[in-house]
Amino acid sequence: QVQLVESGGGLVQPGGSLRLSCAASGFTFSVYGMRWYRQAPGKERELVAGISSSGAYTNYAESVKGRFTISRDNAKNTVYLQMNSLKPEDTAVYYCNSRMISVDYWGKGTLVTVSS
Repeated sequence: QVQLVESGGGLVQPGGSLRLSCAASGFTFSVYGMRWYRQAPGKERELVAGISSSGAYTNYAESVKGRFTISRDNAKNTVYLQMNSLKPEDTAVYYCNSRMISVDYWGKGTLVTVSS
């Protein structure tokens, strides 16, 4: 079955960096686009970044443009989110997502806390 497992979250000071990973299994990873979402306490889940199946195309939320970079390694069935210049408002649970035939698959999320 489809499994998405996020890792790499943690506590970081403002201005710091983290790299999130999402290991995928149970489907042909290289065929599907992938996305990172996040959900802050008391807020709705929002799209952070997306990447096409080949990695040639990416898109970002305005709030993270220039600070976050999404990438993928199809040989390792893994998608990454490099987060730089982190701000307290980036604090959230970050989720990996894949959409296949109109069905959304989600990981359990990894918590990122940006605080001094």
